Amino acid sequence: MIVTRGYAVHAAGAPLVPYTFERREPGATDVLIEIKYCGICHSDIHQARGGWGGEVFPMVPGHEIAGVVARVGPAVTRFAAGDRVGVGVFVDACRTCQPCTSGLDNYCQQGITLTYGSRERGGDAITMGGYSQRIVADERYVLRMPDPLPLDAAAPLLCAGITVYSPLRHWRAAPGKKVAVMGLGGLGHMAVKFAHAFGAEVTVLSQSLRKEHDARRMGADHVLATSDPETFRRLRSSFDLIINAVSADIDWNPYLGLLGLDGAMVAVALPETRMPVSPFALITNRRSLAGSAIGGIAETQEMLDFCAQHRIVSDIETIAIDRINDAYARVLASDVRYRFVIDMKTLG
Repeated sequence: MIVTRGYAVHAAGAPLVPYTFERREPGATDVLIEIKYCGICHSDIHQARGGWGGEVFPMVPGHEIAGVVARVGPAVTRFAAGDRVGVGVFVDACRTCQPCTSGLDNYCQQGITLTYGSRERGGDAITMGGYSQRIVADERYVLRMPDPLPLDAAAPLLCAGITVYSPLRHWRAAPGKKVAVMGLGGLGHMAVKFAHAFGAEVTVLSQSLRKEHDARRMGADHVLATSDPETFRRLRSSFDLIINAVSADIDWNPYLGLLGLDGAMVAVALPETRMPVSPFALITNRRSLAGSAIGGIAETQEMLDFCAQHRIVSDIETIAIDRINDAYARVLASDVRYRFVIDMKTLG
């Protein structure tokens, strides 16, 4: 076994503290990765607080992992020691169901094995995430990081990036399409960058205009404050697609009213409470309310290659790991622009 140091939370809502645990030795198709950076996702905070239910403790969060291959198993063909790689939200799936065999393994019918907080297939061990020195993963679920991408700013692409890239691709954001992004946070700022790169007309819907300069720098054509009731009157029936990247508990119905004929609002963030939706908000203009969950491994690699081609990375603030609890508090206070990334060399 490989002794590994990291940070863990031992009970719902407790602070993260230093923690030592064991990783398995690499099997035939496994890759041992020395973690250089790990992003902090809002879902890490939801789970560390027990916000969704069913969480398992102790928990080592982190699923936006960027690092370098240290060692590979004897049957590994895709990677070698020294390669720059990443690990995202899941590290295994059944591999045999229709979604798995068609490149949609993120929708595995038997359920994906999450990078942390899941029981490993064929065993009793619970997966531990990227707030740690190293990780072992099957090569099928490891991503190649293209050379132009800096590992620190690319780490959040493995969740925040693919979470919005996938629905923008699926709902065909393109020239001539009007796309709105709800919230300019970790997810939302990536949605703006991708929608702009796809050629869509991009509008940011934010509670205030304090991030307008940033939004326009990222590619937004318009920025409007949702605290102003005039925004909803002005934009009624305007958009082809709305990416809902807000994890706070807000009323979705006024935003549905901003969709034009056959428009769709896609939820990618995960509030902790149920969101009531009026059918009247949907039947007008034959609107759709949909959801999207990250992306498959193949699509995630496609996204990373797209990012390298277009020089797209996350806007980040790098922190030492002993500041993790302060970072959580700042995320909850919307005091980050736009993703915290832990520098793992600070783990010592």
